[in-house]
Amino acid sequence: MRLSEVEPGRTVRVVGIRGGPKARLLTMGVTPGAVVKVVKRAPLGDPIEVEVRGYKLSLRKEEADYVEVE
Repeated sequence: MRLSEVEPGRTVRVVGIRGGPKARLLTMGVTPGAVVKVVKRAPLGDPIEVEVRGYKLSLRKEEADYVEVE
């Protein structure tokens, strides 16, 4: 499953990052094994607000498509 498909309120674990802005996501704390909670989505679905490692982060839907979660 991709992070962009997770509904708000759910918590998931990052499995890996498939392509895209991998280095950028890793420096923001979105690393394999990290627990991520989807807080909310903008009305049109972009961006997505997530909580990772104790802080909130906004990701574009395109960026969240690269993050594989379980």
